Amino acid sequence: MIIVPVKEGENIDRVLKKLKRKFEKTGILKELRERQKFNKPSVIKREEKIKAVYKQRMQNQQDNM
Repeated sequence: MIIVPVKEGENIDRVLKKLKRKFEKTGILKELRERQKFNKPSVIKREEKIKAVYKQRMQNQQDNM
């Protein structure tokens, strides 16, 4: 359960913004979207490899500069 302390006189928009940030950090929505469809393990591995290659390239570019 996400709890956001509200101070007296605090703007409701600011409190909602804090709630949204906490909600995003927990990753609930991301997990819910992932569970809506089934991905084969081979597809998941392929996507992870592609991401790893991309990250490695970016790291190498930063090292070369």
